[in-house]
Amino acid sequence: MQKIIINGGKSLKGEVAVSGAKNSVVALIPAIILADGIVTLDGVPAISDVDALIEIIEIMGGSVKRHQDSLEIDPRGVKDMPMPFGKINSLRASYYFYGSLLGRYGQATVGLPGGCDLGPRPIDLHLKAFEAMGANVSYEAEAMRIATNGKPLHGAHIYMDTVSVGATINTMIAAAKAQGRTVIENAAREPEIIDVATLLNNMGAHIRGAGTDVITIEGVEHLHGTRHQVIPDRIEAGTYIAMAAAIGQGVKITNVLYEHLEAFISKLEEMGVRMTVNEDSIYVEEQGPLEAVTIKTAPYPGFATDLQQPITPLLLKSKGRGKIIDTIYEKRVNHVPEMARMGADIQVLGGQIIYEGGKQLTGAPVKASDLRAGAALVTMGLMAEGRTEITNIEFILRGYSDIIEKLTALGADIKIVED
Repeated sequence: MQKIIINGGKSLKGEVAVSGAKNSVVALIPAIILADGIVTLDGVPAISDVDALIEIIEIMGGSVKRHQDSLEIDPRGVKDMPMPFGKINSLRASYYFYGSLLGRYGQATVGLPGGCDLGPRPIDLHLKAFEAMGANVSYEAEAMRIATNGKPLHGAHIYMDTVSVGATINTMIAAAKAQGRTVIENAAREPEIIDVATLLNNMGAHIRGAGTDVITIEGVEHLHGTRHQVIPDRIEAGTYIAMAAAIGQGVKITNVLYEHLEAFISKLEEMGVRMTVNEDSIYVEEQGPLEAVTIKTAPYPGFATDLQQPITPLLLKSKGRGKIIDTIYEKRVNHVPEMARMGADIQVLGGQIIYEGGKQLTGAPVKASDLRAGAALVTMGLMAEGRTEITNIEFILRGYSDIIEKLTALGADIKIVED
């Protein structure tokens, strides 16, 4: 078992580049199954979720070549086969194979999705959309089978009962090769949805409205190969911005799209964080006193739930009392007792996180409960006096490309060791 060791109290200084978006690439790779030719993705992050997706594509018969941050994927050898195996079950984004296999073969048998435990995250909206397009759903042991029973997938008018990034993307992928027009109402608007739509359109799809709450897809018969640049990871960017504000002496974060982070940046400004926003970078100064704020997560363009945990260590440096309300994932509070173990004045009351800043943090053994909680504990370890040991680091490596190398280059004393 691996763990991260941090000797805290060392200031960060220098420049760090943000990698491609994890939440985009985990949908882009399954979507490539629809292509009749080779697709190259540039800006692919070096994360374990990508490794798992590559292995899945190869098991299915596809070919993948990797060169630095580029992937060349040839999906032409992908077979129509059931996939209820371990890699599927460890990966939440495995559900995107439902849409891509359904679009290519009219059927998909895929193991039930895994990922971080953040409370109920049902895939009912995905299934409702597939059924509206002519598919039937059944369960076989640990897998789900979705099939059109020999009939072509057809377009449909679909209203999402709740805003869902996964369901919006999955419906879009399946509809790309369906017969006729599909309209998605109350669609999610996240940048990652635009990224997937851009890839599909570059492959020959006809998708309009991505980034708005109504997306229209005109199905096509064939999709061809292309080359696509993955957008920067706004959650990784926000994580490093928060780290820089918490313990930096001047850090420049590059490959940042400010328009993807407006709600997050606005909250930092409310706290009094001093920074300079440039066209594709943000420079974070050494900070003075900060004010406590209340954060309430919301679907994009609101404050991202994925940035709720990474900003929490910075909140603990503020003056006064504040709270965090996560309206997206009710169980996204498991980082709180780990932070309290390090000396933070923080607790969960009535489903809300209540904190008071200004307490001295001390290194301690802590455990990551999910991806973003793990990133928050890394920041806590950087801020704390003494030694912090973080276990369950497989969560962190799922979503943060080269995090040890990037933080080391900024001056952190951090390493991975075998336990």
